[in-house]
Amino acid sequence: MNLRIDGLGKKYKGNIWGLKDISLDISPGVLGLVGPNGAGKSTLMRMLATVTKPTEGRATWNGDDIARRPNSVRTVLGYLPQDFGVYPNLNAVEFLTYLAAARGINGRPARKRIGQLLELVNLGDARKRPLGTLSGGMKQRVGIAQALLNDPELLIVDEPTAGLDPEERVRFRNLLAELAGDRIVILSSHIVSDIEAAATSIAVIDQGRLVVHASPEELLQRVEGKVWETTISSADFASAKREQLISSTVRTSQGVRVRTLCENPPDPSARSVTPTMEDAYLYLLNSDRNGPGH
Repeated sequence: MNLRIDGLGKKYKGNIWGLKDISLDISPGVLGLVGPNGAGKSTLMRMLATVTKPTEGRATWNGDDIARRPNSVRTVLGYLPQDFGVYPNLNAVEFLTYLAAARGINGRPARKRIGQLLELVNLGDARKRPLGTLSGGMKQRVGIAQALLNDPELLIVDEPTAGLDPEERVRFRNLLAELAGDRIVILSSHIVSDIEAAATSIAVIDQGRLVVHASPEELLQRVEGKVWETTISSADFASAKREQLISSTVRTSQGVRVRTLCENPPDPSARSVTPTMEDAYLYLLNSDRNGPGH
């Protein structure tokens, strides 16, 4: 199976481009889409889910243009949008039974599939509770269950961990990683740690453009030797923030320990440290906006 994106773009009223000239070749595994809020991630996912049509370019599923032949991908698609909603008075079984029927899955096959999915997403004990009484994380798990009803080959999930507590976020991204196997999973988030934990490849999007598409290892290699750690006084911290690209800070009894992203040591006391995905993400965004070394 293959999902290919060639020069995809979406223009809105006022000649505003929400997405411009995106090209990706996606194979089975987890593709992590990461970028700031408003970068264009949701626009891309809605086009791939056939919810909206591109202004230019095309996306193909196993060679079929999905804008011209949307059913070629809809029959194998599972989609969890960012604004997924539920019927609060229905329980999980009733809700999933309703959605299964809408997709042509009825009777015993539907009951069997729903039971399997509720166990998969760890909701077996809450299957009869009204959805309106569930936590945000539990509702998101109902969301992923509905996206898996048809055992999709292409699973698209948009900002699935937004608003979840840390434990729910870990459980959810582990579930997505387990689901990948022989299917394509596209996971969108502005939380780099969620992408890092689950993705086999990562696409960084900013201001509607593709900054880079590479494996996590390749992204880390790009920032190797460019991450420095040093301790500065609190009095010097304000000026350091203006002059340097700082990825993290820790207050200590000696001052402020900062991680700085730059080509050369920011001062003689700085030591080179192993980069994190957060470092790589910030460095790549900054380089794309301002040029390498800025």
